[in-house]
Amino acid sequence: MPPKPAAKAPIAKPLAAKPKGRSKAEQRAESLEQILDAAEYLFSKHGLYGVTLKDVAQRVGVHTSLLHYYYDDKRALFDAVIDRRANVTISRRVAAMEAYEAECGGKPTVEGALRAYLDPDLELYLGGDEGWGNYAALGAQISNTPEGGAVFDEHFDAVVLRLIALLKKAMPDCPDEDLFWGYHFVTGALMLTLARTGRIDRLSGGLCNSGDLPAIKSRMASFMAAGFISACESRKPSTRRAP
Repeated sequence: MPPKPAAKAPIAKPLAAKPKGRSKAEQRAESLEQILDAAEYLFSKHGLYGVTLKDVAQRVGVHTSLLHYYYDDKRALFDAVIDRRANVTISRRVAAMEAYEAECGGKPTVEGALRAYLDPDLELYLGGDEGWGNYAALGAQISNTPEGGAVFDEHFDAVVLRLIALLKKAMPDCPDEDLFWGYHFVTGALMLTLARTGRIDRLSGGLCNSGDLPAIKSRMASFMAAGFISACESRKPSTRRAP
């Protein structure tokens, strides 16, 4: 039997005809959302360099000239894809950390600080929304590239430093370098989680599922908190007297 043809990625629906009475601003906003959704999907599958503006236009069902009208080039479109959801996740994290700090009376715990930082982000992906799923995959993919490093520097430095300040309050004697190393390990685990590679599914023989975000959310902050505390305790100078 001849081999089956490779499955093709689903094609997005062409831009719908604009209902009468819609303002130009509303029409433009709808067009931009469809373009960003299509670009987000393609970038999450093929990366920045594996996608062209023509690919995005074909997925949306429009002429490439429309994309050039809105965006100077592919990098501008890529940046717009990142911007759209980065602002949402950052504002949620900042609000959660501020609320937690107020609730704890300025005496945070390590686990409480990490939950305030991690949980609002994980909750965005719990609903199974396709767009947030694509954004998660894109973030996980670019986190290991120089281009991704620049993106994370631009968007997320302030919220990360907000977490570090909160952790410093929880562990005032912990060396700053250990706090930053701890964040390094936390973000690595978060990016692997968002990638949903399925590796843990196979390793565990089905006991764990890389898409089981409630299970991950219930464990990640407490696991990471223990790591922070252990690393900082091990660095404290010994108080035992010499015999």
